[in-house]
Amino acid sequence: MPTIKNRLTEFEQQKPEITFSWKDPESEAEGWVVINSLRGGAAGGGTRMRPGLDRHEVESLAKTMEIKFSVSGPPIGGAKSGINFDPRDPRKQQVLKRWFQAVQPLLKHYYGTGGDLNIDELSEVIPLTEDYGLWHPQEGIVNGHLRLPDANKIKILGQLRQGVSKIIEDPVYSPSVEKKLTIADMITGYGVAAAVRHYYQIWGGQLKGKRVIIQGWGNVARGAAFYLSQAGARIVGIIDIGSGLLNPDGFSHQQLTQLILSTKDNRLATDQQLDFNQIDEKIWDMGAEIFIPAAASRLIELEHIRRMSAAGLEIISCGANVPFKDQAIFYGPIAEEADNHLSVIPDFIANCGMARVFANLMNTNVAITDELLFKDVDQNIRSALTRVYAANSQSTGITAAAYKISLDTVMA
Repeated sequence: MPTIKNRLTEFEQQKPEITFSWKDPESEAEGWVVINSLRGGAAGGGTRMRPGLDRHEVESLAKTMEIKFSVSGPPIGGAKSGINFDPRDPRKQQVLKRWFQAVQPLLKHYYGTGGDLNIDELSEVIPLTEDYGLWHPQEGIVNGHLRLPDANKIKILGQLRQGVSKIIEDPVYSPSVEKKLTIADMITGYGVAAAVRHYYQIWGGQLKGKRVIIQGWGNVARGAAFYLSQAGARIVGIIDIGSGLLNPDGFSHQQLTQLILSTKDNRLATDQQLDFNQIDEKIWDMGAEIFIPAAASRLIELEHIRRMSAAGLEIISCGANVPFKDQAIFYGPIAEEADNHLSVIPDFIANCGMARVFANLMNTNVAITDELLFKDVDQNIRSALTRVYAANSQSTGITAAAYKISLDTVMA
């Protein structure tokens, strides 16, 4: 009987069905679309940009997306787009225009994309793909997977356009309704927090009063921090790319909300923050039961895991895709040690919120309200964790059990 590691290795080593390579003719930018498979006639996965990104990273994330769709739906293949370019470069918008022009045929027929690291869904992906004749950046999934008559197709695309960009009006789901935050801004972080909440409900324990360390301060990190604080957890540490904050007593919900609302360019904006080296030296030992890695991929080192574990860590809810600094795509030595000693909610469950919204909006006659969209994500994550618990009721080995369930679907 093959072990879960052997099955994951087999899945990792399968060559992607389609790899599209691009070299920008007017800059040093280069990019890739990797489609792991056209399972169900289509594939989906966001578009990211960062300096130093390579094809291996895009391929690993495409395979992660295939696993994620086994949780969130729809039953399609995994894909990812990645551009090796500095998002702070003033030429970014021109690079993106040329990129979306190049990949437009894929997006029209069988590939759907969205925002990801350093690429915004609403201000960049949607308007730029519209410029090249797409109704929505998920149109390729609607065409390739659903294959609907034109009238139904137009209705589904209309739901996608309305739902993803919907302004959150219910104060339960937003730190400020005046700020006009959208479903796309908040839903992934909501799912990361919901995974923690459901973990304690299913496996046992009390979320209220638990201490939380947040890595990152983009939409996912801020959203997870907000909803965990709302549920009674205490955010005690934040480590961002250049700075961070420590508060051993925990920020009040009001203080945390103010930190979120004062954010500038996805960075902390407060005179209380410490520089990165100061934070990095102290945060891993300060003591917290919950850790939310929600920055870039492959940042979590074995030392971080061991130091947090020694200081009382119980659970990791992965807001970032592939957060552990392993060579293996899914389950390298760092991920395995974490899973063997802690409760680790894997990325394909914890951060499936946006993928689930897309899947939900592809159904006919969806009621597009804050409550129903958020509750659908909440129920989907609870259902996934309930299936994992039925296979493994121990507080360790959660990721391995979740992978087995998903691989049984995608490798059937």
